[in-house]
Amino acid sequence: MMKRIIWLLTLFVSASFANAQNTDELFNNANNLYKNGSYKEAAKIYESLIASKTVSSELFYNLGNCYYKLNKVGPSIYNYEKALLLDPLNEDAKNNLVFAKRLTLDRIEELPKSVLQKFNENYISKISFNGWAVVSVIISFLASILFILYYFSLIPSRKRIFFTTSILLFLILIISLAITYHQYSKFSNTVEAIIFSDEASVKNEPTKNGDEVFLLHEGTKVIVLDEVDDWKKIRLVDGKIGWLKNDNIKILDLF
Repeated sequence: MMKRIIWLLTLFVSASFANAQNTDELFNNANNLYKNGSYKEAAKIYESLIASKTVSSELFYNLGNCYYKLNKVGPSIYNYEKALLLDPLNEDAKNNLVFAKRLTLDRIEELPKSVLQKFNENYISKISFNGWAVVSVIISFLASILFILYYFSLIPSRKRIFFTTSILLFLILIISLAITYHQYSKFSNTVEAIIFSDEASVKNEPTKNGDEVFLLHEGTKVIVLDEVDDWKKIRLVDGKIGWLKNDNIKILDLF
């Protein structure tokens, strides 16, 4: 029985290793095709890796570059956004996203932001909720160590330092947990999408006979608020709201 278990484990590890090697080989092949200007062929390989549930910020970034070179605005923006969902600190994806957005036809002005909103966007949101969760774990570990040192320390001056520092870290821990919850709640409750159609008619109601309130074009990012049958209720960053057909957009999700 033990020999069979060991054999199965060995087989599983070997299969996993072989699969990882195959994935790396395909990724490198796609990179070489991109360097040689074969953007369509490279994009096909990147797409096949994504279809096999192999996802990474770098993979979506490279795919975005392929579509950018092919002048496909919607797919390029979509994949840069996906790269940033997986790694908000991916500076290359941020920079290329700026260039890709310049190719869009829609020029939508954001509503003015408060000081707190700007602070959240410029600093707090730079780290994902997973990142903040890691920060919380590290702080809790350090705070616990300092409290243990305080408990066992025999020198009064050191006890005061350990106690004060541990309490300060516990307060910071509460703040980091609150930020983690806020970031996770925002991620869970905010559904974003990219317009993939060349032109999308936005109606005032989820019916074919509804009045057109405005037009959107490929690459524009929207927030999805609701869904009725095959219609999505969307909002723009300038506050405009309307309904469009599902097949005009592609939802931005983590995987």
